[in-house]
Amino acid sequence: MRTLVVVLAGAALISAAPASGAASPKKTVTLGDNYFAPHTLTVERGTRITWRWPGYDEAGDVHDISLMAGPKGVRKFRSEAASTDYSYTRKLAVPGKYRLGCSLHEGMRMTVKVR
Repeated sequence: MRTLVVVLAGAALISAAPASGAASPKKTVTLGDNYFAPHTLTVERGTRITWRWPGYDEAGDVHDISLMAGPKGVRKFRSEAASTDYSYTRKLAVPGKYRLGCSLHEGMRMTVKVR
């Protein structure tokens, strides 16, 4: 990162260079019949994760994404419940371990580690 120094009447003002415009890293997780794929995921801080419910679920099972446990200071979150053709995106900015699950299916869990 470059630093811009401007001198006005003998005073130095320091400001950070403008953001490079680089987009946040992205990852996708697929939800299926009682599973997440992948089941575990390690990402860099600031990664945008999208969970996708593909439209092939003939049984019409309803799924959601719920934060069961996370790093200290992270508030629990939950997506809307949906059965088909739906996605939920969340940026994970706090480093630590996130235990996520579908609140409608007890055994449907995954772990995301944020570095």
